[in-house]
Amino acid sequence: MFLTTVARALEDGHSGPVPMPMVATELSISRVSANEMAKKLVNRGFIDYEPYRGVTLTPAGAVIANIVLRRRRLWSLFFAERLGIPPVAADAIACEFEHITPAEVAARLSDLLGDPTLDPVGRPIPAAQGVVRSGTPDRTLAEVEAGGEYRVTGVVGDTAVRSFLADEGIVNGVVIAVPAIGADGGCLVVGPSGRVHLSRDVAACVAVAVD
Repeated sequence: MFLTTVARALEDGHSGPVPMPMVATELSISRVSANEMAKKLVNRGFIDYEPYRGVTLTPAGAVIANIVLRRRRLWSLFFAERLGIPPVAADAIACEFEHITPAEVAARLSDLLGDPTLDPVGRPIPAAQGVVRSGTPDRTLAEVEAGGEYRVTGVVGDTAVRSFLADEGIVNGVVIAVPAIGADGGCLVVGPSGRVHLSRDVAACVAVAVD
């Protein structure tokens, strides 16, 4: 939890070392306890600590944090997408599963969901083994060019939007074509269920990669 707290702070745009008071607050522990944990993690080579500034993850610490975050966000997406649980509640439940999920279960869960790259609220799902995903960065359908084919890597938005897209077959893992884009930014999409027009706002909820 200490490592993932630091990873999420950096992911959210915190620049430089993450202050120990911030870590303690997020973990709901005292600053003394947070400092004791930090010393142990420094000794194990998982973090670097700068007095009066805070902590950063070492490469080894980042791998562990990413593995845990991957499992949590896969479960969060499963609960939201397959069970219809609101994203915030899904993430809270997923927190209970992140530490007890074997690697082979996480792999099967990822396969079931179409190897997604985003959780229900658009946060990145790290790749297997805690490595940083390589290749072309994902874009949304609101950012692509007409005439291409794209693989869906994530669907975000409220329940109504995600349900609509699911009914149209636009879910993680499917390949869709975008033959035309309107002047208003909306796009015509050809997916498993046929043709559908998406407004720009809805298109912005669908993350894709060039297939």
